[in-house]
Amino acid sequence: MGTLLYVLLAILIFGVLIAIHELGHFMAARLCGVRVLEFSLGMGPALWSRETKSGTQISLRALPIGGFCAMEGEEGDSDDPAAFSNAAVWKRLIILVAGAFMNFLLGFVLVIVCFSQLEAFTTPTITGFMEGCPYEGADGLMEGDTFYRINGERIYFSSDVATYLARGGSDYADIVLVRDGQKVRLDHYKMTVREYTDPDTGEQTMKYGLYFGVKETGVLAQLKYSWYCAMDFVRMVRLGLTDLITGAVGVKQMTGVVGIVDMMAEVGTSSPTVYDGLLNIAYLAAFIAVNLAVMNLLPLPALDGGRIFFLLVTWVLEHIFRRKIDPKYEGYVNTAGLVLLMGLMVYVMYNDIARILVR
Repeated sequence: MGTLLYVLLAILIFGVLIAIHELGHFMAARLCGVRVLEFSLGMGPALWSRETKSGTQISLRALPIGGFCAMEGEEGDSDDPAAFSNAAVWKRLIILVAGAFMNFLLGFVLVIVCFSQLEAFTTPTITGFMEGCPYEGADGLMEGDTFYRINGERIYFSSDVATYLARGGSDYADIVLVRDGQKVRLDHYKMTVREYTDPDTGEQTMKYGLYFGVKETGVLAQLKYSWYCAMDFVRMVRLGLTDLITGAVGVKQMTGVVGIVDMMAEVGTSSPTVYDGLLNIAYLAAFIAVNLAVMNLLPLPALDGGRIFFLLVTWVLEHIFRRKIDPKYEGYVNTAGLVLLMGLMVYVMYNDIARILVR
């Protein structure tokens, strides 16, 4: 499977992610009794369309890059009692959240598909200590201890232990363990990497000196660790945004659509087999789906999260002042937000293309 086919597959995946998002809005609108004027798969010129008994135009368009769900009264007031603007606040909230929910659900299902290929999962439970490890003891770590939190972050996988010990930026960490069914706290506990001899290869490596090896198998383990993985994806988005806000990473390090498509193609072509390539791309698509779900719920203009925020604010103000807020103000805010968002996307795309060209 050549690079071009992987690129086309990546573009198709983006189209599916957006289409699934809009399908969530469509299904929620229908369930809440809101009139949908048109539901379209794809963008651009219509290749096929038909009108349903409920009056919704179902369309298939030429460009497989997403879709849209146009609802009556979505952009302003309407006399139609089935309009979005006339629906109860809780119904509008459900409709707005449904798109992100569908993206998250798709990501979770893709992780389940990927993890169904695994026979066992290693837990963050200590099964032993490397020779010379100083952390073993009743006042420290013991065999059978399971890492539960490190510096407030939940530990799902054994790989999380080194990640969040290092991320603390200090030799000291606040650790919560599960020992014999009870939680044990080690506050301000010193843990640093040091040189150990790998017993299998004899090589010198920098590690914390812990062995993890307890494994869980079966369908329930696959579902549990798929859920853990989805939660870990959510956390990665949160930590990425935190790093961006604090300046730990810069805007130039952000990756947009072009960069992600290139990454998917690279992951596919570097995999040993086509099957492995498809699984790796599915895993990456799962992360992107969860990423889209979280990002779309941020309270920023032009995103569903911004619309939800504006909906809640106007609902509170209307109950306080007994006056309805003109929806045109939301339109002004969303338009300004969309312009800024498009500007950021163009800037990130430029950086993605520049990185690819100089590679």
